[in-house]
Amino acid sequence: MDFSFDYTVIVASASVNRYSVPMSQQRTNRTHTCGELGVNHLNQEVTLCGWVAKRRDHGGLIFIDLRDRYGLTQIVFDPAVAGGAAAHELAGKLRSEYVLWCKGKVRSRPEGMVNSKLVTGTIEVACHDLKILSEAKTPPFPIEDEVDVAEQVRLEYRYLDLRRPYLQKNLITRHKMLQIVRQHLDEHQFIEVETPILYKSTPEGARDFIVPSRLNPGEFYALPQSPQTLKQLLMISGMDRYFQIARCFRDEDLRADRQPEFSQIDIETSFLDEEALFPILEEMIQKLWKKLLNVDIPRPFPRMAYREAMDRFGSDKPDVRFGLELQDLSSIFAKSEFKVFSTALAPNARGISGSVRALVVHEKAESFSRKDLDDLTKHVSAFGAKGLLWIKITPEGEMQSPAAKFFSVEEKQALTERLALKPGSLVFIVADKNKVVYDALGALRLELGHRLGIIPKPEDKNFAFLWVVNFPLLEFDDKEGRYFACHHPFTSPRPEFFEDFIHGRNMDALEASAYDMVLNGVEVGGGSLRIYRSDVQAAMFKLLGLSPEEAKEKFGFFIDALQYGTPPHGGLAFGVDRLAALICGVGPIRDVMAFPKTQKGTDLMAGTPSEVTRDQLQELNVMVVKPQKKEA
Repeated sequence: MDFSFDYTVIVASASVNRYSVPMSQQRTNRTHTCGELGVNHLNQEVTLCGWVAKRRDHGGLIFIDLRDRYGLTQIVFDPAVAGGAAAHELAGKLRSEYVLWCKGKVRSRPEGMVNSKLVTGTIEVACHDLKILSEAKTPPFPIEDEVDVAEQVRLEYRYLDLRRPYLQKNLITRHKMLQIVRQHLDEHQFIEVETPILYKSTPEGARDFIVPSRLNPGEFYALPQSPQTLKQLLMISGMDRYFQIARCFRDEDLRADRQPEFSQIDIETSFLDEEALFPILEEMIQKLWKKLLNVDIPRPFPRMAYREAMDRFGSDKPDVRFGLELQDLSSIFAKSEFKVFSTALAPNARGISGSVRALVVHEKAESFSRKDLDDLTKHVSAFGAKGLLWIKITPEGEMQSPAAKFFSVEEKQALTERLALKPGSLVFIVADKNKVVYDALGALRLELGHRLGIIPKPEDKNFAFLWVVNFPLLEFDDKEGRYFACHHPFTSPRPEFFEDFIHGRNMDALEASAYDMVLNGVEVGGGSLRIYRSDVQAAMFKLLGLSPEEAKEKFGFFIDALQYGTPPHGGLAFGVDRLAALICGVGPIRDVMAFPKTQKGTDLMAGTPSEVTRDQLQELNVMVVKPQKKEA
């Protein structure tokens, strides 16, 4: 079969003025990239390929910056160079983003023309042979790092956006990161195993993407939210140490750090608890930061219990690089007649009380206007807070606050002593259920940190790694009237809570053998030790409200496997995108992904999701029912 194509290339050389010739008769190989030439290549004849980044016509001379993913090289077209007249003539036709092949001799740049910002800034290539491999339309935006263009346009033309050195550098760093990870895990006897993408729907907290089966009408696969049960089955099979760069899918609301499909470094081990697993993972992180950023990360990483993290920072992924910690005022206002406080502190039907907690900023009260305070109140309302109480300490030492009249003299005195208040202090208080208090003040802490400029910037290279451990095993949902697993239903209780779990005692106090690795307020990895006894797993399913029949329907294959000799095991998964974003020092994870989606889960470049034909739906025995439009 003939696969040759009659594409043509526009050529200029010393012997031929201008003509077109079949591609099969041309050579487009390069001897060097656009990022490697220097003074050690002077007087060498080289061939380069790439895109026209910039073109400058100085009359007798034409200069272009030729770009590939390795860098930029300045090409000069000088008719006075031997054989350069034809190339100079053709260079007059060049435009932005044309793809070129050029041959020429390396020479030093003239005095005063050296560009110290470029690796190749000391040389230029005097071209005497030029081929235009591909012409280009004018791009919808300049291919430059500092380009002011709408994100929507960049995503629509992602293949052009990916030509920017900024994004190419990020993808290269991501690649190097994964190679280091693979090498490290291989050195520790981990085996890379691929698990299925078409799998069974197993509820793990988010919605599944489902795929209809043509061969089994009315039945569906699900795209995996994670390879959770599969990697546990690999432990049962005796694989001992497994890892995978796994593709995962979750149909959930999106944010800057969340995409419907993402990658994770998935790890599972047998016969290793946290004390043995943590050093392996810390060493891997240490290698990444040293090899990619030349930053030394000390080991071992500090550990913080979940309860302490919530009490101090209002978050299970605290940024510990700055202070501004939460203060518990519940004991001060235990007998308060202020209804906001008394309602929050009153035990609910299950005997669980809320709390009154605060953040205090010293010597900044005057910088917060009433509008600022209103904006902060609105900010915490998004996290369930019904309000935000503020107190300013005036220069005279008086408490200025809409709620000050509700405080007794004793409460004011205790508040002043507990928070070390002084003129200029500003206090923010939230009173509610603990979850609302933690969420609201945790978010407010970060917002204040940004406004006050006390959070280190990425360029500061301040990396504070932390293990958060001893998470709650269960969470009670008041609306559903039952418990849910805080992580997933395969997480084991900590050994000291095992008897209480088996006998159904002290359910709200149960702690899990679960752990997260946190960096600068971002969860980069999370995992746990797993339940490995079938009777304990059955008890967990029962506790979560699954009948034996439902458990068998959803997890029957896994429950059966647990009965054939299951080793103690556990693992962890790192978010590849988040990890790469932190290493690259970028904000949104889409900047380290080749083809990300929007916050509505759409791909503007390819136009997906999209409709399929009626014939395709009929083959799958699927009927589409579109939502009815609401009448005006």
